[in-house]
Amino acid sequence: MEYAWIFWLVLGIVLIVAEIFTFGFVLFWFGIGALLAALVGFLGFGFVAQFLVFATVSILLTVLSRTIFSSLLPSGQENAILTGVDALPGKIGTVTSPSKGALNEAAVRVYGSVWTAFPEEGEEALEEGEKVVVTRVEGASIYVRKVKKLPPDWRQSS
Repeated sequence: MEYAWIFWLVLGIVLIVAEIFTFGFVLFWFGIGALLAALVGFLGFGFVAQFLVFATVSILLTVLSRTIFSSLLPSGQENAILTGVDALPGKIGTVTSPSKGALNEAAVRVYGSVWTAFPEEGEEALEEGEKVVVTRVEGASIYVRKVKKLPPDWRQSS
């Protein structure tokens, strides 16, 4: 076990290089732990001390990096950019075909796409030319409410 530090050195280099091909950023910390264990072995400490340094440093760095990265990097949906259907709720559209049929089915243009639209429960039938706001999307249909008051159009001169 006199040359165990060579094992730790090789293991450390292999783990750090392997990290290049993975996404977890875990192998890097175990590689650092192995390199520190190699240093401890090179200084003459036994295999048990080397292993304890490897395990302690690797686990400590992994836990600390997860804690630091989770507080610095955004996670999940809170900062996600909504696209496609997910971006529709809250958008304003124009009724292109009035409500008809038993379900008050209408056609609404939102961002250039025409959608099958239904008024939300308690809303009146939709008339052509009315402005509506999308409240939800279900399948290939949208549910809308009439817009009571539109914000001023910035494209119009005063």
